[in-house]
Amino acid sequence: MELRILQYFLMVAREKNITRAAKQLHMTQPTLSRQLMQLEDELGKPLFIRGKRKIELTDEGVLLRRRAEEILSLVNKTEQEITQSEEEMVGQIMIGTGIFSSSQTVLSQVIEEFHDEYPLVKFDIYVGNADLIKERVDQGLVDIGILLEPVDISKYNHLRIPLQEKWGIIVSKTNSLAHKPYVKKEDLKELPLFLTNREIVQSEISNWLKGDVSLHSMFSYNFASAILPFIQDDQGAAITVEGAYQVLNQKNICFIPFYPELSTNTVFIWKKYTRLSPVIDRFIKKVQEYLEKSRSLYEK
Repeated sequence: MELRILQYFLMVAREKNITRAAKQLHMTQPTLSRQLMQLEDELGKPLFIRGKRKIELTDEGVLLRRRAEEILSLVNKTEQEITQSEEEMVGQIMIGTGIFSSSQTVLSQVIEEFHDEYPLVKFDIYVGNADLIKERVDQGLVDIGILLEPVDISKYNHLRIPLQEKWGIIVSKTNSLAHKPYVKKEDLKELPLFLTNREIVQSEISNWLKGDVSLHSMFSYNFASAILPFIQDDQGAAITVEGAYQVLNQKNICFIPFYPELSTNTVFIWKKYTRLSPVIDRFIKKVQEYLEKSRSLYEK
């Protein structure tokens, strides 16, 4: 399977019309149609559902589109890393992050400082939970991951952010718990709850409960924003960190911390035993400098 053919396929997938795609690719429509049919023959699966006015992707086509985008992105990134020099500092940094305020604050400030020094470097932000981000780091699709602990980082180099996120619940301001300064284990009994689908975090919550209370889990989620309408409707409470609530920035919900307190850190990770491009290496050093400066301020 040639990269050129993948580019043809992606153009057709975007345009949903072979004639328009052929114009964009500066080739004839019959030639493009023939290339697509050869690709389908090679894979042994139909990739398109051909209609009179537009074409749609089959399930196999949707999968190939996702993989083709990843492959071409990685090829482009590899070419940039090989050809660039330290003097140029031109390229792209792929960052994977969750949605929580402490890491967002650090990331935005480091990027601002870095961009002032190296204005030709671009950033691509991928949002996902820790498991998805680690997978993309392993695949080389993300250079630096920012993860909320608890998380297994034994395979990665890492820098820990010296800011903690408090765990608690997000509820509607009409909820009976909304007036409380904190919630105890017994407050969660029989309360319809939305829990993250990350097993390692569920285990952390279970350890905090110490078996004293059984949770009434209604839904699991990747991001708090996905279940926000349910919370606003007072259909339950979401267990999450305060930083996620701050990022949501909604007036009709509130965050109530756990008591006794349960806190966690966030970490920057990148692959071990991998030669870093000059741009990635310099950005990580910028993060280190920023965190060292931050720690010295906290110690004062």
